[in-house]
Amino acid sequence: MSTLILKASLTANPQAKIGIVVSRFNELITEKLLAGAVDLLTRTGIPAENIQIVWVPGAVELSLSAQWLASRVDGIIALGCVIQGATSHYDTVCSMVSSGLQRVALDTNKPVIFGVLTTETLEQALDRSGAKCGNKGAEAALTLVEMLNLQQQLKQK
Repeated sequence: MSTLILKASLTANPQAKIGIVVSRFNELITEKLLAGAVDLLTRTGIPAENIQIVWVPGAVELSLSAQWLASRVDGIIALGCVIQGATSHYDTVCSMVSSGLQRVALDTNKPVIFGVLTTETLEQALDRSGAKCGNKGAEAALTLVEMLNLQQQLKQK
């Protein structure tokens, strides 16, 4: 018996329907994350008309919006930016968002990619949205492409 090894392609299925939920809070950052994600998706073969973008007020609203969107798309990218402040609100928001998005993925059996920056400073967020550390929105899009390809391979085996 041989071992089954699956490795996903980084070329997207042009039929895939992609949802992106984006937080308006810290829009200076999230606009850059969104631009990176859309650019990467279209460069890997997803037609722009197959990408649905939903703007929400803040990071906490990403999970419910992703759940609503899940029935219309094959996979979702959640983009947001939570910057630590002087209170524990940061910890609560980060916990709610990460748990909520994981639940949507498990409940819908669809990839929901966590593209939410959780940083200590605005400078760190800027660095991760296209400056020194690349664009985490583009990285999230690449992860979604890979997960959709892996899901397709598993269905065929």
